[in-house]
Amino acid sequence: MRDHLWKLAHGRSLALGPQAVLMGVLNVTPDSFSDGGRFFQPAEARAHATRMIGEGAAIVDIGGESTRPGAAPVTAQEEQARVMPPVIALAGGEALISVDTYRSQTARMAVAAGAHIVNDVTGLTQDPALTEVVAETGAGLVIMHTGRGREKLADVIDDQLHFLGAAVERARRAGVPDDRVVLDPGFGFAKETAEENLELMARFEALHALGFPLLVGTSRKRFVGAVTGREPADRDAGTAATSVILRLKGAAIFRVHDVAINRDALLFADAMLLRGA
Repeated sequence: MRDHLWKLAHGRSLALGPQAVLMGVLNVTPDSFSDGGRFFQPAEARAHATRMIGEGAAIVDIGGESTRPGAAPVTAQEEQARVMPPVIALAGGEALISVDTYRSQTARMAVAAGAHIVNDVTGLTQDPALTEVVAETGAGLVIMHTGRGREKLADVIDDQLHFLGAAVERARRAGVPDDRVVLDPGFGFAKETAEENLELMARFEALHALGFPLLVGTSRKRFVGAVTGREPADRDAGTAATSVILRLKGAAIFRVHDVAINRDALLFADAMLLRGA
């Protein structure tokens, strides 16, 4: 994997490549699939973010709307009321702050308050103004692949290259430099079966053809449960196994719920990479 300096808002940057980077999930929602409601209150959210940072998370990803299938939509105002308190609480600290949103207004508010990264799980398909906000603020941008709301190509990698390639071009046209962009293949997002997710994992190296660092979010996903037979709260060991596999295949950033177990697993993966394994 190539070394890469990811440029972010507020003059920050993050070295990608030499070591696996952990992004801790902070769901400030009442209905997320694995930890809904646990960190909904500001005090619990701050405490959990602090714990994840202490366990090794370089980035805290704050989301105010559940992305599980069938989740109730929220308004922009509801989303902002949820995400802004933890953004403000963490602003100015050592950890990087990511806001998980597809709304340009929420992104602008969060970056103004101290967030460094905008993480769009819709792949820039919902709010055309989001790329303008990223270009204007200098924020880092995560563009995620999704199959929701469209007809996918038959081959899992062909669809990744088609969808993400088009999204990158939209970002470029809006003035977002390539060194601000990281791509996410969107494990679990409209990948209809466990087999489709496993196929994506098996052929993951093909995504390097896009030329961008790769972030992965397998944490506690349904396909991990299909393989392990575990319920969401008990899928962290299975998640750590996927993290190791994907690190050896070149993933740079790992979005996880349990930072500690994935940190230990990825330290072994990095040790093997240093030895040319």
